[in-house]
Amino acid sequence: QVQLVESGGGLVQAGGSLRLSCAASGSIFSINVMGWYRQAPGKQQRELVARIFSLGSTNYADSVKGRFTISRDNAKNTVYLQMNTLKPEDTAVYYCHADLLQRSSTGSTRQYGYWGQGTQVTVSS
Repeated sequence: QVQLVESGGGLVQAGGSLRLSCAASGSIFSINVMGWYRQAPGKQQRELVARIFSLGSTNYADSVKGRFTISRDNAKNTVYLQMNTLKPEDTAVYYCHADLLQRSSTGSTRQYGYWGQGTQVTVSS
């Protein structure tokens, strides 16, 4: 199995910064995409915040462009989200997600998606 362990959430004032980390461990052949999603209070859907592909290309939600930076350490199977100039509307539970390949007992690989447990980010005004 695979585990995604997140850290770095907390309470911060508007304009402040936080850095989230997510480390993947377990039976991993390779990781294609790692990303961060968030679910705001009262909303049912998780929205994409940012994601990074294995070769380094990135996507960002329009609402965080210029403020958030996603990065990745492939050797450590870890993804980071540096969040600057935080706003109250960034308050949410942030979830790490990974699309990865696992090798089966037959030697073939299959793609799976995994989620972390979530970490709370609260931005006060």
